[in-house]
Amino acid sequence: MTELDPVIHAAARLRITATLATLDPGESIAFPRLQELLDMTAGNLSTHVRKLEDAGYVAVEKTHRGRTPVTYLALTKQGRRAFEDYTDALRSVLGERP
Repeated sequence: MTELDPVIHAAARLRITATLATLDPGESIAFPRLQELLDMTAGNLSTHVRKLEDAGYVAVEKTHRGRTPVTYLALTKQGRRAFEDYTDALRSVLGERP
């Protein structure tokens, strides 16, 4: 049986990963925008992003726009591959072909 990646499989992390996967490789999204898109609290989003970052799936860039701190998130190459593998595994579990 195909194993689903437990890091991505949690519902909140799946939503985060799926949203980031819609960006072009190398593109990023501001933390507040992702929070708004997913309708998640900052604390909840931050906790799940940290788990994805620890797994090497999400890159977090903290910078400043003027004097305002801004955090950008992007799917890493490893994260994109893991998401593709996850969706392939899910199709397999569901009996579909990739």
